[in-house]
Amino acid sequence: MRSRNPVFSRRGFSRDSGYAGFNTAPQAGGPALGTQGNPYAQGAPYAQPSGNPYAQNPYAQQDLQYGAPQAPATTGRMTMDDVVLRTASTLGTLVVTAALAWALLPVDAANIGRSYGIGIGAALLGMVLALVQSFKRKASPALILTYAAVEGVFLGVISSIVDTHIASGAAMQAVLGTMAVFVGVLLAYKAGWIRVNRRFYGFVMAAALGFVMLMMVNMLFAVFGGGDGLGFRSGPLGVFFGVVGIILGACFLALDFKQVEDGIAYGAPREEAWLAAFGLTLTLVWIYMEFLRIIAILNQSD
Repeated sequence: MRSRNPVFSRRGFSRDSGYAGFNTAPQAGGPALGTQGNPYAQGAPYAQPSGNPYAQNPYAQQDLQYGAPQAPATTGRMTMDDVVLRTASTLGTLVVTAALAWALLPVDAANIGRSYGIGIGAALLGMVLALVQSFKRKASPALILTYAAVEGVFLGVISSIVDTHIASGAAMQAVLGTMAVFVGVLLAYKAGWIRVNRRFYGFVMAAALGFVMLMMVNMLFAVFGGGDGLGFRSGPLGVFFGVVGIILGACFLALDFKQVEDGIAYGAPREEAWLAAFGLTLTLVWIYMEFLRIIAILNQSD
């Protein structure tokens, strides 16, 4: 099973053939999950026939020679603290550059064109950086933080435009909405109200595929026909599809939480906490933009 976030489609964050990608018991110190009742205990990328590659003991040969059991490694593994710290660093960088872009790139009538152009350029550069990191075999903290900085410039400009010319206070409302969705999904996930299984994954991925294809068709009609294409991103339909986008983002948050939890349980290396931070940032940016779009549409219709 793969998250929408491409960064989770590698090693411990990937699941193959619709199943979660772990088939052995967690390492010592991880949750005591069995393979019989756990649908996520199938085909572990962290577990090989000879054992978990992240639990190798440098004295393994000596231990085997003297008949001593091999001790799993307990250092260098990703923890929840690592994920929280890296995510805070990535989001913090994004927020700082967004604030700077808001303050330094005016969006008054005389400068809005230049500022908007810078914002779109930052968005395109951020997309390229995100794709580069997504296809890299290892996390690059510098690349991830650069992506966050560039994406922050785009969010700062677009938020300033909406807040200044369409709806005063829209940016803060979108931030609060994004935070509410994140906290709500996290609490629901931890309480067991959201069960991430094959059926949940299949439904979310089918809905996301349909959503993305529909938005692409709308964009093509907008490019070649002018206006807002088929109208899926404006008016009542725009609000409806914005809500659908937020719901999809919430579902992907649940998938991301599960994959991070499994990565920790099966001993992912500490460096992959950066991948977790990157993936969560992508999802939160998605949700924020959907909130901002809905707020702009509702205020334009007044």
